[in-house]
Amino acid sequence: IHFIDGKWYIYFTAGNAESVWDIRPYALCCEGDPMKDEWKELGRIDVGKESFSLDMTTFFVRGEQYISWAQTIDPEVGSEIFIAKMKDPITRASEPVSISAPEYDWEKQGFKVNEGPAALLHDGKVIITFSASDTGWRYCMGMMWAYEKDNLLDKNSWHKLDKPVFKTSEKNSQFGPGHNSFTTDGEYNVLVYHCRNYKEITGDPLNDPNRHARAKRFTFDENGLPVFGEPVPDNDLFV
Repeated sequence: IHFIDGKWYIYFTAGNAESVWDIRPYALCCEGDPMKDEWKELGRIDVGKESFSLDMTTFFVRGEQYISWAQTIDPEVGSEIFIAKMKDPITRASEPVSISAPEYDWEKQGFKVNEGPAALLHDGKVIITFSASDTGWRYCMGMMWAYEKDNLLDKNSWHKLDKPVFKTSEKNSQFGPGHNSFTTDGEYNVLVYHCRNYKEITGDPLNDPNRHARAKRFTFDENGLPVFGEPVPDNDLFV
């Protein structure tokens, strides 16, 4: 959910009931009170290529709006993170560019996955986190960043870390954290994510419904990059 030029927008994913993986990004808009007033469906967001696509988000850098999302074009590559510039909240203004694809082992466990991008602007950098691997205990968060002044539509502007930045914590009984977003409690930056409190799953972890939402505060290191620590134990409401 995003507040853009006095209106509320929700980017969501939907598809055909007869073909559950035939999914694409859509948008809703509310021009008034998002809790009380009418939401209108604005239709599909054109991402440039017709294939499995989901997890769209948006952010602004130097007055320009961008979108980022996950999309599978080549199954051998897996789902990639794309970016494009926008003319307005629902109209793409540039060709899509892939800025990350599964390349490390921790991105290829179970499935080759980069998905769930979330953007954070800090210290002159555009930071994008994403989720990797299947949705079981090996699910985790990766991170890449570019300087705000650089061309965000050039893959070479992005610096991708070679290790996950948020992953399973056996000691805290938190498994498979990922698909995060960012917010603030007014004083601290807050990471919102989901994970499970058990490891073993029978069958496809996508069919297990118990990935509940969690939240934790985080800080930044001397390089201006976020430090997420470990997933919060169930008995710690907010750390």
